[in-house]
Amino acid sequence: MPDSTEPVSKSSNPRLQALLGHEFFAPHHWRRRLVLWFGAVLVALAAILFAKASVWSYRLFLHILGYGVWIPLILTPVVFGLLSWATEGRLRATRGSGIPQVIGTLHIEDDGFRARMLSLPIAAGKLLLTLISLAVGASIGREGPTVHVGAALFYSIGRRFGFDDPKAASRFILAGGAAGIAAAFNTPLAGVIFAIEELAGTFEHRFSGLLLTAVFIGGVVSLGIMGNYSYFGEVQASLPLGHAWLAVLLTGVVCGLLGGLFARLILLSRRGPLAYVGRLRAHRPVLFATGCGLALALLGLFSNNSIYGTGYDQARGIVQAAATMPGPGFGIEKLLANVVSYWAGIPGGIFSPALAVGAGLGQNIAHFLPGAPAAAVVLLGMSAYLSGVTGAPLTSAVIAMELTDNQDMVIPIMAACLLARAAASLFCPTPVYRDFAERMVQDFERQQAARSRAVDPTDALVDEDASSPPAGHTSAFDEPAGPGAGVTRNATLANHS
Repeated sequence: MPDSTEPVSKSSNPRLQALLGHEFFAPHHWRRRLVLWFGAVLVALAAILFAKASVWSYRLFLHILGYGVWIPLILTPVVFGLLSWATEGRLRATRGSGIPQVIGTLHIEDDGFRARMLSLPIAAGKLLLTLISLAVGASIGREGPTVHVGAALFYSIGRRFGFDDPKAASRFILAGGAAGIAAAFNTPLAGVIFAIEELAGTFEHRFSGLLLTAVFIGGVVSLGIMGNYSYFGEVQASLPLGHAWLAVLLTGVVCGLLGGLFARLILLSRRGPLAYVGRLRAHRPVLFATGCGLALALLGLFSNNSIYGTGYDQARGIVQAAATMPGPGFGIEKLLANVVSYWAGIPGGIFSPALAVGAGLGQNIAHFLPGAPAAAVVLLGMSAYLSGVTGAPLTSAVIAMELTDNQDMVIPIMAACLLARAAASLFCPTPVYRDFAERMVQDFERQQAARSRAVDPTDALVDEDASSPPAGHTSAFDEPAGPGAGVTRNATLANHS
């Protein structure tokens, strides 16, 4: 009798073993899933907290401004100078948007470089210093810093739970950046598109599950806490076919050219007046940042205090045709405020301010198209200018549609974004984030080459001691270091452009 039962037991075990041995039940994969879910929740909570703190910081500035419009003439330059001084050392990687740092870490699989760019102290410093910048009126956004913080949190959590393989770390960094942009704008689809088009520059099947899971969980957390909302509210706008193409042409060309010009201005160059600006910033960073703060305060006086902060209130007012809207010069004034704020080298992004500039420019263009709905032209201006600045037309189109909950203008928006990208390339052939990231890669490669040759630490190609380079010290925050900086020389990045 025992012999008769043994075959039954043996025949049932292989099926159970095959089921339990399926990849879905693998402990390693479940550990990765749990880490991914935990990281997505954490990034969403951090993004929500950062968004609320950003609003509070800007309201604090408005409260201070209520005591006298002259106060920014003193407060803003002093704090800009202090921020530049504070980010000269270990916190140097907190400067700027944060998106170039994320792109750089995706293409440099070096633990030391990634730790300097994505450590938890860098993430915390990014949040705090961005809030301080907003509290003194800096014309910056919080979306780029949120991407940086999201990538840093995912990277740190992944390493903490044993996912320290370079390829695995890259996937965590990418998923964190996608979750960050999705949570910052409450735009889940834009988070996925942004990760593919801007951060990674390519699509790989193995990335898709991580991206979608991180964005989905982050979106659920944001939805549960903040509710189902559109960043700029629902915009009911459409364009008749006849007017659509004229509006697309004007916004695409004008906003694209100005977006490319802005990108060229913040990238600086090795020749002409911009080279002088870059050298001045590199040699006297604190004094230069102080001057930028003064220039911003003067712009604030000239514009009736409309150019400070992220520009969210102004852009929403223009899109919604509110009773109180900024003046007709807001678009150009905000563009200049964005330039001097980014030149200062302080932490802060360019997404929200770029949308505000685009809304202002769209408002101007709408005056020349009386037969077209003004809200539709403004929406085209926002998406076209963002496409010109970032060089990411698909991301810009999706963000514009998700921010306004408008699907009626899919074709005109996409056409304007593509046209704007082409127009912007006249000033800035390489997308701005990728250009900054290329400089970081080139500087890292030079430092590695300098170490291998055991050159003198004071060699002109190395910023400081080659054996211990400062955290995040790259030409992305100063003038281009070395010939050809800003030109695609790194094969890895070039293949993903």
